[in-house]
Amino acid sequence: MRTNFPHIRLRWHRVGSATAVTAALVLAGFGTAVHADATTSSKVTWAATPCATPKKTGELACNSLRVTGGTTAFQKARGITPKAADAATPSGYGPSDLQSAYGLTSASASNGSGETIAIVDAYNDPNAEADLAKYRSYYGLPACTSASGCFKKVSQTGSTTSLPSSDAGWSEEISLDLDMVSAIAPNAKILLVEAKSATMANLGKAVNEAVTLGAKFVSNSYGGSESSSDTSYDSSYFNHPGVAITVSAGDEGYGAEYPAASKYVTSVGGTALSTSSNSRGWTETVWKTSSTEGTGSGCSSYDAKPSWQTDTGCTKRMIADVSAVADPATGVSVYDSYGVTAGWYTFGGTSASSPIIAAVYALAGTPGSSDYPAQYPYKHTSSLNDVTSGNNGSCSTSYFCTATSGYDGPTGWGTPEGVSAFTG
Repeated sequence: MRTNFPHIRLRWHRVGSATAVTAALVLAGFGTAVHADATTSSKVTWAATPCATPKKTGELACNSLRVTGGTTAFQKARGITPKAADAATPSGYGPSDLQSAYGLTSASASNGSGETIAIVDAYNDPNAEADLAKYRSYYGLPACTSASGCFKKVSQTGSTTSLPSSDAGWSEEISLDLDMVSAIAPNAKILLVEAKSATMANLGKAVNEAVTLGAKFVSNSYGGSESSSDTSYDSSYFNHPGVAITVSAGDEGYGAEYPAASKYVTSVGGTALSTSSNSRGWTETVWKTSSTEGTGSGCSSYDAKPSWQTDTGCTKRMIADVSAVADPATGVSVYDSYGVTAGWYTFGGTSASSPIIAAVYALAGTPGSSDYPAQYPYKHTSSLNDVTSGNNGSCSTSYFCTATSGYDGPTGWGTPEGVSAFTG
């Protein structure tokens, strides 16, 4: 099993914030340093969620970060002061923002009924359904409950009663994933499949269970370094024609992760998303905080290049295919209550972009039964917002780490502009 990156994921990130404030947050411990109003600085501060540091050797990391202070892009656009960004007040983008940014307002209102989107994560979130209800009610989305059959939570074996042990860090990840699916595809059903641990074997079994239970869209917001075992994982867990499987590209800047490198999945990179006076009303660049934090990308060392991927600089699988918002400073609003003060938090990381793209696939409709939907955006590149600025590090082949017109590693072919790029 691959090696992960705890030395990076333990780091607190500051963008121009006061050193004393950050030190106080670290001393307080992540579980208590939850309010964005802990600093008077307007600069955004954040930290990796606890699940971004694997609990045990052989476990994979979630790809999410949680804002701890400062003024987010959402707040700046609305003139909200840093002090207003506490657990009682959303300080990140909500459904209407994300739908607007990606040309989905009409599709989100009309499409998705009858589709099931699966979220695969590790460990149990005992408050998942209750937190989901808070998010959807606040934003005026239709209720999605287990009683109505809209929401279902199961273990990797499909059990609704014998669930994994609960984990506060992975519960943050689960809340993020459920809320992003809800924001984009509020009419779809949601299936949460909880693996008993964050190993590839258990997460992979959860992917298989999601497909067995009928999900045609499966989001995975975790990863680790590549290994020679990846091609066997491909065939065991990710080779599901007719199912759109999305995987976050990683949060540690330039470099390939697995399972984003699987030739059977749609690998999803991350952007910084801000309002703009242009005709779209929004603008995006590659998400990069530092040389060790930003969206992942790169040329796989092990996975073969799929036939539909035609860039010439990488002879194997290239990451990413498409992208969506991931920068914590331009992050998304999430409701969470397990292991933290119950309330509103702002999250980033490619853990946000993967469920967003899975939900866009669901709005576009059921994939062809023999199709690998990762190829769809390659057939409709003009139906994406091409991200042409920014980078996620240094590389010898420019487009591996630097945005350019057309295809590039950090953002793939771009971000959604409606659903056309996600159909056969």
